[in-house]
Amino acid sequence: MHSPKPDISRKSSKIEVMKIRNYDKIATTPLRTDALDILDAGLEAIDTAAVIAKNISLDNNILTVAGESVPLKDVKRVFVIGIGKCALEAGAAVEKILGHVVTGGIILDVQAGNLHKIQSLVGTHPFPSEQNIDATREIIRMLSDTREDDLVLMLISGGGSALLCQPGNFTCQNETVIVECLMGSGVPITEMNTVRKHLSGARGGFLAQYAYPARVISLIFSDVPGNNLEFVASGPTVPDTTTIADAEKIIERNNVWKKCAFGPVSLIETPKDRKYFERVKNILLVSNTTALEAMQKTAEEKGYATRIVSDAFSGEARAKGPEMASAIAREPAHTALLYGGETTVTLTGHAGNGGRNQELALSALAAIGDDELVISLASDGRDNTDHAGGIADALTREHARKLSLDPAAFMANDDSYSFFTKTGDYILTGNTGSNVSDILIAIKG
Repeated sequence: MHSPKPDISRKSSKIEVMKIRNYDKIATTPLRTDALDILDAGLEAIDTAAVIAKNISLDNNILTVAGESVPLKDVKRVFVIGIGKCALEAGAAVEKILGHVVTGGIILDVQAGNLHKIQSLVGTHPFPSEQNIDATREIIRMLSDTREDDLVLMLISGGGSALLCQPGNFTCQNETVIVECLMGSGVPITEMNTVRKHLSGARGGFLAQYAYPARVISLIFSDVPGNNLEFVASGPTVPDTTTIADAEKIIERNNVWKKCAFGPVSLIETPKDRKYFERVKNILLVSNTTALEAMQKTAEEKGYATRIVSDAFSGEARAKGPEMASAIAREPAHTALLYGGETTVTLTGHAGNGGRNQELALSALAAIGDDELVISLASDGRDNTDHAGGIADALTREHARKLSLDPAAFMANDDSYSFFTKTGDYILTGNTGSNVSDILIAIKG
């Protein structure tokens, strides 16, 4: 028995506060309206400030962090260190809650902000820079000064791998070339971050080593499919199970040294002594599951039979788009399929623009049915461009037809961004301050 037909009599009453900035422009059909409302519910659920407010409290000089109680009478100083695309939002929220309790700290994000007791530093992403090296050095210096009776509250999120740059006998430019080679080969994020761990003296457990013997509580915002914490931001506070040998295998398999204009660099082994992690508590605070569960609730309220297909969705973006279109085509009317994860793009050598979300949506376009829709969205709001993602439906096809655009030609040139810019079927959120990888929906009216 099918679910009741969704209520399509009006648009969302949340338009003014929605995360999707161009909602009015793109919510032009009942199916689009429902899909965008469902996605927005996911973005609201992972709002960094709200997540922090829910998980951190201070009462009678007892600090509670995600259920972990810390009597502050036993703590001399409290430091806050944040790294990644959620760091600024999280740091501001922590400062608001803890106020005078915070001794100091450093936030390293891709955007700048005005904090009171915590220093805000800005770095580059997705590639490292001298700016990142300098900021990382400041974090190392602060952590190295901590003592056994200090508490370090870490806020770790995606984007931290590029930001935490502390190379050995090579430069950040060398690392950029290596990362570009791996990205172009379409390696999964776990392999990418295995290599990254061994390219920096600040990833793969190194921040835990610098903070030792202070107590560390690390709140982690996962953007890695499967939520293996040692790969989120390359696991700066998590024991690393990989070795230099593992990184070398990935580098060799992808012919990185052959593609680079420089010879092999000496990789860095990560801390293996368990003592550095004895006083570290790593807590998964939020992931794409948080978003997917909120999306499911909203979809069901709208009358859709809803299923979370995967929270670890991966594979080649241009193959996954048609796969999602085929999946929703097989479902009965009024069905929503939800996905979370991170696909990859293997570059073809053309000089187009776009990210994996827009490429996935563009690849779904030819296979999507008339009353069906696929959207892929970057939860941080930036799909390698100022677009957060793209919409694939019959209306997008009609826009392309009227403009005499050939979607296949844009796919061949790795130029999904230009396609969606021309048709107007892109999603705009700006920097969300959240990051749990990508959230996707395939829906049938």
